Amino acid sequence: MKDIKVLIEDYKDYVRNLRRDFHQYPELSNKEFETTKRIAKELDVLGIEYQLDTNRHTGLVGIIKGNKPGKTVALRADIDGLPVEERTGLDFASKNPGTMHACGHDGHMAILLGAARMLMDNRDQLEGTVYLVFQPAEETGLGAPDMLAFGDWYQKTDTVFGGHVWSGLDAGLVSVEAGPRMASSDVFDIHIQGKQAHGAQPQTGVDALVVAAAMVMNLQTIVSRNISALDSAVLTIGSIQSGSEWNIVNGEATMKGTVRTFDKAKRDEIIEHMKRIVEHTALAYGATARLDYKKCVPPTINEETSSALAERVVVETLGADKLVKMQKVMAGEDFANFLEGKPGCFAFIGVRNPDCGALYDHHNNKFNMDDSVLSAASAVYAQYAIQWLREHK
Repeated sequence: MKDIKVLIEDYKDYVRNLRRDFHQYPELSNKEFETTKRIAKELDVLGIEYQLDTNRHTGLVGIIKGNKPGKTVALRADIDGLPVEERTGLDFASKNPGTMHACGHDGHMAILLGAARMLMDNRDQLEGTVYLVFQPAEETGLGAPDMLAFGDWYQKTDTVFGGHVWSGLDAGLVSVEAGPRMASSDVFDIHIQGKQAHGAQPQTGVDALVVAAAMVMNLQTIVSRNISALDSAVLTIGSIQSGSEWNIVNGEATMKGTVRTFDKAKRDEIIEHMKRIVEHTALAYGATARLDYKKCVPPTINEETSSALAERVVVETLGADKLVKMQKVMAGEDFANFLEGKPGCFAFIGVRNPDCGALYDHHNNKFNMDDSVLSAASAVYAQYAIQWLREHK
């Protein structure tokens, strides 16, 4: 058995070079065809069997079977890029115009492949099976549900572990604490039907734009007056569309927005409040309205026992000074779907380092990371799998 701590340094260049290779060739959600081939090629080199999603031709699950029988751990990385024109000026910047790994998924793939190599080095002592889940389309929120439907890997899995490189956390630090870590991410559309009229005779119509303006203000009272100040929630209207001419009272309006919360019960409560406000605000102005609400991604909630193990792994592998507490965030992550049916943990991996230009937020066209710390994250992934299997015979 090779010491994982030694492998961090041994594989630093391997993981960093993989990340930079992936960074040059990003692909959008559900179109990660060449990315999938590249991952498969690397698994072939490592001697790891895998199952390709031959229906969608993107995404795959690697399979490492230990020399000893046991349970099964799934380690996950997302693989899609974003429709962003890169402006980093890096030597290894995106070569695919209009597409960029601006969220760090290039790092996630490299981390998981690094972990795979470390696990293969310790296969003789591996007491069970490890699935390497390379998931497409995280950015759509639909990638994880599709991955759950692929094959039977999830049914055979006993615990799941994943992570996200994080621009708000200094390079080398790791957060794996229990409880809510990322919010649910939902979208909604509101369709308002009024009555069109001449702009000089508004009394003959029902102005859908006025209704929309009132509705925006009324919806904000849900968070400020219906939800406890001790509970976190966000309700944002991001778009209002109504009319195109200066002298017409608009008969229709459409609004789009998002709701974020860490609690499923509060999520449902907010929906009920929205239904009430949408219906009665429209009624008060003589209009009608319809709320179309779509639950996209549930909150990401780390299971307590899994997080406790992950904390021990970080301390034993990287040192106590690398384990930190981090405030939960309102961004969503479809890894939450995996945690709904299995115990597990989602880590935040610090990659912020102004010295190498890694100081911009995710989805920014100048986003970068300190990729010298990625092999340390690989070690955490690998050691979590080894330790979990050892403790759950």
